[in-house]
Amino acid sequence: MKFSLGVQSPALAYDSVAHMIQAKISANLFRTLPPSENPDFDPEEDDPTLEASWPHLQLVYEFFLRFLESSDFQPAIGKRVIDQKFVLQLLELFDSEDPRERDFLKTVLHRIYGKFLGLRAFIRKQINNIFLRFVYETEHFNGVGELLEILGSIINGFALPLKAEHKQFLVKVLIPLHKVKCLSLYHAQLAYCVVQFLEKDPTLTEPVVRGLLKYWPKTCSQKEVMFLGEIEEVLDVIEPSQFTRIQEPLFRQISRCVSSPHFQVAERALYFWNNEYIMSLMEENNHVIMPIMFPALYRISKEHWNQTIVALVYNVLKTFMEMNSKLFDELTVSYKAERQKEKKREKERDELWKKLAELELNHNKNIPAQNSPPSKK
Repeated sequence: MKFSLGVQSPALAYDSVAHMIQAKISANLFRTLPPSENPDFDPEEDDPTLEASWPHLQLVYEFFLRFLESSDFQPAIGKRVIDQKFVLQLLELFDSEDPRERDFLKTVLHRIYGKFLGLRAFIRKQINNIFLRFVYETEHFNGVGELLEILGSIINGFALPLKAEHKQFLVKVLIPLHKVKCLSLYHAQLAYCVVQFLEKDPTLTEPVVRGLLKYWPKTCSQKEVMFLGEIEEVLDVIEPSQFTRIQEPLFRQISRCVSSPHFQVAERALYFWNNEYIMSLMEENNHVIMPIMFPALYRISKEHWNQTIVALVYNVLKTFMEMNSKLFDELTVSYKAERQKEKKREKERDELWKKLAELELNHNKNIPAQNSPPSKK
């Protein structure tokens, strides 16, 4: 159904609609959200609590959207109601547990951002504040994914060169969002925003990759797999000049992931060698990457418990050998020599411990019994 304001007096009709929004829509939509029915609610495991009054709220949202999307829309009249206070109240509703409401809110806020130029900087600032509070204080806000979806479109429309405030938002807000425990709820949208920034300005690649390495998960294999997926997305759009700036710390981390006892982490890291563009970058810089990766790969080929991983590692080693056979042979000889030195040190250490144990045993034998009665004079 098309929203129409009538043909007799559009200005008067819009004025009436504005009053209705102020009197009715605000009164119905803007409310204190109820506490969760499940105090231990886990958004990754539990079903969300649905809004009991949704059939009524849905009508209000649909009317409001038709008002915003009408071809007769007049921002001059709309801004009488849709001001900074209105936006703040709208943003608070993104914490609703009902995904249907958050989906409507996402569309509404996107339309407001597109039609009210004077509110754009304010909307970005308030989303920034929500994310900072989420990362550093509460670690709970239901609408992070929806807000990131809106930001993905906003970032895509940024003019070049990027403003300093936009770059700061990437480094100070989007990158720290990776450290939150519930990352899986919004990681796809977050990674999209990060890649959008890099496509706009490739010079941001180094701070992004170093930021991801800073927040790299230490104990959660699920998050490690997500980080590896995002790194591959970053490498898909990276420029060769930027790749050389981050290759050493990045491939040291990839080497640790390949060595992970968790086979999904190791497998995801080894999949990088199936990406043609990443392979071309590696080939251009094999003199740097091969020495970093070789010790872990050679060791895993002999020791890893999972045969799928061993097979993937053999394929990577074969690829390296084809890239630079001379360097491959040098690394093989060097690795074997180092392993011999390690075995020799281990043997010497074991022998030293044996000698110390023998000395302690002999020492204990020579100590007189402490509990013997004193002699009588």
